[in-house]
Order: sequence, then structure tokens, then C-alpha cells
Amino acid sequence: MTIQSMPLPRRVAMLSYHTCPLARLGGQKTGGMNVYVRDFSQALADAGVQVDVFTRLQPGCEPVVNHELGPNCRVIHIPAGPDRLVSVAEMENYLDEFTAGVVAFAAAEGVQYDLIHSHYWLSGLIGERLRAVWPGAPLVQMFHTLGHMKNAIARSESEFASRQRLDGETHLVQVADRLIAATPAEEEQLIELYGADPGRIAVVPPGVDLARFQPIPRETAMTSIGIPPWRKNILFAGRIEPLKGIDTLLQALAILQTEAADKLDNVCVTIVGGDPWTPVPDSEMERLQTLSHELGLHDLVAFAGARDQDLLPYYFAAAEMVVVPSHYESFGMVALESMAMGTPVIASRVGGLAHLVVDGCNGFLVPAGDPTMLAARILDVLDCPGCRDELSHFARAYAQSYAWPKIVERMLRVYAGVLAETSLTR
Repeated sequence: MTIQSMPLPRRVAMLSYHTCPLARLGGQKTGGMNVYVRDFSQALADAGVQVDVFTRLQPGCEPVVNHELGPNCRVIHIPAGPDRLVSVAEMENYLDEFTAGVVAFAAAEGVQYDLIHSHYWLSGLIGERLRAVWPGAPLVQMFHTLGHMKNAIARSESEFASRQRLDGETHLVQVADRLIAATPAEEEQLIELYGADPGRIAVVPPGVDLARFQPIPRETAMTSIGIPPWRKNILFAGRIEPLKGIDTLLQALAILQTEAADKLDNVCVTIVGGDPWTPVPDSEMERLQTLSHELGLHDLVAFAGARDQDLLPYYFAAAEMVVVPSHYESFGMVALESMAMGTPVIASRVGGLAHLVVDGCNGFLVPAGDPTMLAARILDVLDCPGCRDELSHFARAYAQSYAWPKIVERMLRVYAGVLAETSLTR
């Protein structure tokens, strides 16, 4: 059956309650999910679907209705709670207020939504409320990260997912009309950890914008972001939090500094994400800066802070490699974007990264939390330009299968299936 012959939605309500898809990468609560919601919504609009992305109004969110993503895709900031940044835990208090704001906006605009697509568990709880108000609009849920998986690798009390989150995810697994898993690994986790019905899960990976993430001459990229052309740059990009494994990268660099110092001549390591200038006491940023100092990495590592998403391709293009040392990733958007740029990836063999990176072909996989193996692979890329070029070639070719138009077609088939089921039960 062709897409044209399927019952497709004309207008979709995209819910990203706790974080705005237009936010700078690496800021508080901003990372791969922001990129996903932004790029997927834009690609869905390019396919002819009207998309409204609803997110909580926070400082700097202007205008309230933003048309930056194109004429068919609006980002709508809904007031809910105080006009300041709040924790995810506090956001749980404003779900009803946000839901009422979305309903009021739709009524004032005179629009009806054919389908609700929610991202993260808080958005899913809002999606369930909206489905009750908009009969006939099924709920499609994507978690992006799972609380039980986060708990499996947590190393301190502060890293554990809350009981409210675990209960919320378990509830949504039972009530959502369709669950989207980024990889077969996440599909298995939903079934084994949450008791999900396999028949209501669809595996659809994230995509990549091949127009935005395409090779750029290295010297051009380095000049654009202020890296001297004689430098060899190693890049980390993402949120600054323990599960990202940045400490493993720092420990690997310390090993290289001790055992192969001559190979680090002209090498710099850039960590994009967070706010390195005013770290909160006892925060992960403060811990990493202290660790870097204790390991003697002063001249080797630069904490660059959060960056606008439009600058990220230049950071990828300027890098010899991108390191993704996470302890858990449901997919790994940074790795895919890096590969699309033709920049090799060294990643932990966990979650979606284990599916995305083909070891020795488009990058390297190493055990999570193993600085010795990570150091060895970093050295392999630094020490063998020919190997790097081969990895680069296959990385770019591999990323072509994740072009957003191909991913949107797969998601539209999911939408069509759930809409057909909904129409039968009306």
C-alpha cells in the first residue's frame, strides 16, 4: 500500500513539554531529543502535514508562536507555572495548566488535531489528557530515555529516576495507542521492563538532515569556530550529566598524556555543553572541571559551553573524531550527525549506539566506562590518517539510509495504521 492511499493526518499536535526544540544544544535539559523534535517536525511538515509543537513557555522563548521551522510548522510556547527555569520534578505540578493552555490555543485558532505525538513521559501524560478532550485523535508516545534503564547505570542517589517517572512510564505503556522505539534494543526494553504489548510498538529510528550535516572543508569549519588550522580536535557534544560518561573521556586522555604524550602534540579536546563559567556547586560540570584539573589536562581540554544548534556542523567538521562515551543512549543523535558529516565516531557499546555504529566500519565501539580501551581507539584514529579517511567514507555512506524523508515515510505508515485502528473503534 502506498502512502498516498493511507489515512494520513492533516494536522499533528507534537508535545515537547519540558524542553524547547529551538534551545541551544547542551544546555539544561537540551540534547538529542530537542534535535529530534525540531528536525522530525520540520521534515513531517515538508511532507505536507501541518505540525504544531507545544512546549512550556520559559525565559527567552520569543515569539510565543514561532515560525522558524517553516510555514507548516509552528513552535507554540504555552505558559505553565512560573516564568523561570524549573526542574523536571517541579514541572509535574503544571501538567493540567499546560493541558488547559493547549486546549485554549486550539479553540482560539479553530483547529482540530488528527493525532497527538508526545515526547518524554511528562508530555505523554499531557497527551493522554488531550486525547480525552479531542476524541478520535490517537496518542503516539516516544520516551527517548527510559527510567528503568537510567536506574540500571545510576551511580548515585541523585541519578535515579523518580518513582513518579517510573509509574508514569508504566502507565503510558499501557494506555498509548502506539509506542515508538528508536531501536530493537529499546523495543525489547519496553516489553521486558514495562510489559508493553509487542503489537503496539513500532521501531522507527531518528533521522538526520543531510542538507545541514554534510562535509565541510576542515579549515573552513575551524576558522568559523575559532580553532587554529594546525590543531587536531577531538569533540564531545551533549548534555553535561553523569550518564554521558565524560569522566571516562577525561581518564582516557590522562592515559594518553602519560603513555603517548608525543601523539597529543597539537591536539585539543572540546566539550560542548553546559555552562562551564558558573557551574552550580556539586554539579556535574564542577565535578568534571575538578577531575580535569586533578588529571593535569589544563592545556588539553576546553569546556566550551552550550552552542546554538546551527553551529554544531562546524564543530563536527573541525573534529578528527567525535567521542560518545555514554553509559546509556536510547539512540545517539550526535553519533548519527557526526557520521553524516563524515567524521568518525568512537562510542560506547550501549543502547542505540551499539546498533548505529558498526565497529571498525563507520567508527569504533568500546565498552562503557573503559578509559583504557577508549584511549587505544582515540590513538588509532590520531595515528592513522588512512584509517580515519576509510572510517569517514563509510560513516557518510551509512548515514544516507537515515535521511529524514525516509524516516518520515516510515512514521507516516505508523500514523496511518493507528488512525485506521482508531476509526474502527469510534
